[in-house]
Amino acid sequence: MYAAGKYSSRGPALIPRMKTKHRIYYITLFSVVLLGLIATGMFQFWPHSIESAADWTLDKRSVHDAPLVRMAASSPIPERGDLSCRMHTCFDVYRCGYNPKNRIKVYIYPLQKFVDELGVPISSTGLSREYNDLLSAISDSDFYTDDVTRACLFVPSIDVLNQNSLRIRETAQALAMLPRWDRGMNHLLFNMLPGGPPDYNTALDVPRDRALLAGGGFSTWTYRQGYDVSIPVYSPLSADVEMPERQPGPRRYFILSSQTAIHREYRAELERLKEENGEALLLLDKCSNLSQGAASARKRCYKAQVYDYPQILQESSFCVVLRGARLGQAVLSDVLQAGCVPVILADSYILPFSEVLDWKRASVFIPEEKLSEMYSILKSIPHRQVEEMQRQARWFWEAYFSSMKAIGLTTLQIINDRIYPYAARTYEQWNNPPVVKWSSVNSPFSSWPLIPPRAPGFTAVVLTYDRVESLFRVITEISKVPSLAKLLVVWNNQNKSPPEESVWPKIGVPLKVVRTKENKLSNRFFPYDEIETEAVLAIDDDIIMLTSDELQFGYEVWREFPDRLVGYPGRLHLWDHEMGKWKYESEWTNEVSMVLTGAAFYHKYFNYLYTYKMPGDIKNWVDAHMNCEDIAMNFLVANITGKAPIKVTPRKKFKCPECTAIDGLSLDQTHMVERSECINKFASVFGTMPLKVVEHRADPVLYKDDFPEKLKSFPNIGSL
Repeated sequence: MYAAGKYSSRGPALIPRMKTKHRIYYITLFSVVLLGLIATGMFQFWPHSIESAADWTLDKRSVHDAPLVRMAASSPIPERGDLSCRMHTCFDVYRCGYNPKNRIKVYIYPLQKFVDELGVPISSTGLSREYNDLLSAISDSDFYTDDVTRACLFVPSIDVLNQNSLRIRETAQALAMLPRWDRGMNHLLFNMLPGGPPDYNTALDVPRDRALLAGGGFSTWTYRQGYDVSIPVYSPLSADVEMPERQPGPRRYFILSSQTAIHREYRAELERLKEENGEALLLLDKCSNLSQGAASARKRCYKAQVYDYPQILQESSFCVVLRGARLGQAVLSDVLQAGCVPVILADSYILPFSEVLDWKRASVFIPEEKLSEMYSILKSIPHRQVEEMQRQARWFWEAYFSSMKAIGLTTLQIINDRIYPYAARTYEQWNNPPVVKWSSVNSPFSSWPLIPPRAPGFTAVVLTYDRVESLFRVITEISKVPSLAKLLVVWNNQNKSPPEESVWPKIGVPLKVVRTKENKLSNRFFPYDEIETEAVLAIDDDIIMLTSDELQFGYEVWREFPDRLVGYPGRLHLWDHEMGKWKYESEWTNEVSMVLTGAAFYHKYFNYLYTYKMPGDIKNWVDAHMNCEDIAMNFLVANITGKAPIKVTPRKKFKCPECTAIDGLSLDQTHMVERSECINKFASVFGTMPLKVVEHRADPVLYKDDFPEKLKSFPNIGSL
């Protein structure tokens, strides 16, 4: 009590004295902290003025208005490019850091006009239209930043696209004068025409230290794999000439050569091939009877006949791309634009964007020494493959070659994928043309990891009308499959009631009968509430020939590929060149683009899409014609996923031993004609042909092995 009283008696007198003595100190300290916070906030959000004030804006792209920078003759020169450079040795990835969008930031240096001591510019052309377009595309993209302190990659405004216009030494000195050069670390140079006479080096001759090079003529000797980026040589005709996409297929000429400055030995070999194969090969050259100029550059001649270039390229299935003085040739871009399959004869050439593009899908690469065998090599390629390559060639041009913007942003995306590999684009994203977006459907497969589903087993949905005996046999066989979770019978006969419950087969899983209001084929794909599993097996009431092993194996395959249609008999769509339309093919072939949904596994999500999101009048057309619901489902799945179906086991046909020509709808000849009509109808509605062709199927590992049957997981795989 005494101590407490003493403390309380001194306290009131002490506190006022502390406030009076230190008031000014605390007020001053608080003010300093507050001003510091305000200044920090303004620095973060106010436009920066250090180095970024002169950002890459429209009013600073004219070299005539750019500030003049005079270089002394003794200015330092960077070292030549280090061939040992890789991303982990010559690139500072820590400058890029982590950001939620996983996107590098690119800074473009302000435009300056570099001259030597005598006032002579380092380039005879200044800033080319192509380089201006490229820099504009970068500055308009999500990669761009005007804050040099946040940049991961630096792009000089010094145009080195064409080495012919450069003064090599002075250009190197200009690069070394850039404020953030630091031996070229994290700098990117774009060059399409490297080297010069007489040797024409395949990489830019300008000394560039550790800078990355996006080059248009790399060879295996000069390309630093995983560091440099091989880019195409841009063709100015891309912007000046319109060539509408042409339907793939055979064309007037089989092989066409349009280059004018090829080596005389190559031309002699081409002339020999022309003599052997006649009209199948068109060998063009420069027109000697036309005056030189822009107009003559768009003409090619064979003897006295004049052809428009590059339009003539669309008249050939294959187009020759031979090496010239440089490995990279602008004709490659023209050929791709024409949808002509390039035949590349340029040993050691690093094809554009080959780090991510699968050129085997769009071109044929033939060693130069085998030029004499070119015709026979190309003749051995199946027609179907040629058509796919023609489509792919055109799409490569549209996506990656068609403009300086496409070339520049593709280059940055490749570098971005190296720095953020966990967020990199996939092989399919780089190489598969995007599907046509025909409705506002958010597919779960774009965000879900493709792992086996959590819901165990599958629901078998059997569509039936009145074949009760066959239906019961199907139910009995399906019930033997270990992974069957539920069996749903869709009774499609409104004039007849389903059998009494007492006569139905007794099975070990729930069996539910759903009666429909109308007899429609689309009823098999309705999203019934009774379907609780993710996996659905659609099966007809006469498919009694599939064994339980076949069905179980099909389900196991689907578990690994839940975004695919997984089925048994495969079918194919073909382009009929004489009729100029698609046709349905049910004969045995080496290729598959559809599987019959008379027995097929798929994700129940596609029931929802089929019923509520099918484009146009496809669903009504199917119901009216009582045909092609399986083709419609194949179209839908391929269009959403961009992937082909998976055929499992060797079975190619459903043979119903008790079905007659009257019972078997598929045996009617008019049925086959309608199937072809369906494909053309659906392709028209979708606005594209989404079906993908593959040449493989899935079989059990020990299917054909000489191994005891009792040791195989799936011993009872049916016959053809």
